[in-house]
Amino acid sequence: MRINLTSVFVDDQLKALAFYTDVLGFRQKNKVAVGEDWWLTVVSPEDPEGTELLLEPDGHPAVKPYKAALVEDGIPAAAFAVDDVAAEYERLRGLGVYFTQEPLQMDDVTVAVLDDTCGNLIQIMHTA
Repeated sequence: MRINLTSVFVDDQLKALAFYTDVLGFRQKNKVAVGEDWWLTVVSPEDPEGTELLLEPDGHPAVKPYKAALVEDGIPAAAFAVDDVAAEYERLRGLGVYFTQEPLQMDDVTVAVLDDTCGNLIQIMHTA
């Protein structure tokens, strides 16, 4: 068994697509109209056949309070692996990304937390 698809709830799918591709560097894999929304997935350019991230609309009534509670408590909705947290932090800050947590090393794990502009906190991390 392996993870094939996971998702983050976003408040605007096309804005999320731009952020996750143009800023974070993922690649669009699927964009299929589903009513007024999209089945919209992105993948890592390093593993285009790997795990897909679904940029899922947050229209369900339970989702917005859930997302708001996570953000209020500083809890990331997802975590992405990077080779160098400090370098990625600097690259993304240069693109105007807002971080709620600067790089922090805890034993052999380094993490930082960013705002994805679509209602989520996202953690970037590296394990030594």
